[in-house]
Amino acid sequence: MSEQTDTATGDVETLEVAVAELRPALEAILMVSDEPLATVRLASVVGHPVDDVEAALEALAAEYAEQGRGFDLRAVAGGWRFYSRPEYAGVVESFVLEGQQARLTQAALETLSVVAYKQPVSRARVSAVRGVNVDGVMRTLLTRGLVEEAGQDEQSGANLYRTTSYFLERIGITSLDELPELAPYLPDMDDLEDELASVAGLDAPAPEVEVPADPEPPVVHHPSPHSGSGTEPDGGTEIA
Repeated sequence: MSEQTDTATGDVETLEVAVAELRPALEAILMVSDEPLATVRLASVVGHPVDDVEAALEALAAEYAEQGRGFDLRAVAGGWRFYSRPEYAGVVESFVLEGQQARLTQAALETLSVVAYKQPVSRARVSAVRGVNVDGVMRTLLTRGLVEEAGQDEQSGANLYRTTSYFLERIGITSLDELPELAPYLPDMDDLEDELASVAGLDAPAPEVEVPADPEPPVVHHPSPHSGSGTEPDGGTEIA
């Protein structure tokens, strides 16, 4: 009896489609990808069910780890991608950087951390947290694709910023929920209003103006009250 049903009956015809072997096909695709690939997308390319693809990816990741290969297969930013293993970071860095400094500065890392934990957030609020102007650093983070614009603040109209999926990919997590619990150590946004006003100079106290002590009254020469041409001198004024 044929496994193929008659399409005239309205039943769905099942065809056996020849596809590449699952694991090697996944490895070949991931090897040439420059971004994490979702399981559904991989399944559509290799022609295997999503569940089978997911199981194969997890098996490959475990296999690489067990064999101590120089790379890992990780699930990050909603997809899968190959990464070099952390213990070989020094070798990879010397090869890729070739003596050039490509790391973020401490200021950039601190700014990126504030954005990650307080997003969406404006530049002014980030500046208030760090206590310095962050315009230049924010431009660097934008250029590197680690942060992006996220609309405008309804009250102030200031541009808001958030981290990108590339940020998640770079630090090796799938969502912001996986960030370390550092938020309690950062000031609440409600506590920053005074600081923001201070930065803007809105609540700066009026400068104290030193008023010099009254000098000794000058000696005023008045004509005699009896001359008919002057006036009576003020009381307490020394008369020569």
